[in-house]
Amino acid sequence: MPGSILKTRRCPMHRMYLTRAVRSPRSTRDAKQKISRRATLTGILCVAGLQLIPAQASESKADTNYYKLYAHSRVIIDKQYQCLDQLWTHESNWNPLSRNGHHYGIPQANNVSVRYLDAYSQIDFGIKYITQRYKTPCNALTHWHRYSWY
Repeated sequence: MPGSILKTRRCPMHRMYLTRAVRSPRSTRDAKQKISRRATLTGILCVAGLQLIPAQASESKADTNYYKLYAHSRVIIDKQYQCLDQLWTHESNWNPLSRNGHHYGIPQANNVSVRYLDAYSQIDFGIKYITQRYKTPCNALTHWHRYSWY
């Protein structure tokens, strides 16, 4: 019987079709039209969904703003935050998934463990590193301008 995949049993006047989790009596012609419309819509949604996948894979602008706000809460002096923002925009564009050789995450740290941290932990790690090595983000930025690394 062609198209019998959705048929559940025969009734005298109608055939029963399984539509998702609900059974409903439909004539054969109505059911075929509905299945055809559903298949067309499903195909359109699948194609539309495939086009959205690359946009979802990258970090969104909203996420980047949250990361910057979090960093600003850790570096309270605005001038120092501006230096940190400029430094990390050059290094990773605030992308926690960025990688450049053996350097990972937002601060582009030369530490493999940073690769597996979330963005907020990466920010904490980077600020701690800058504080220990350069004392301030502006000193780290000055070093970056001079040597192209920090």
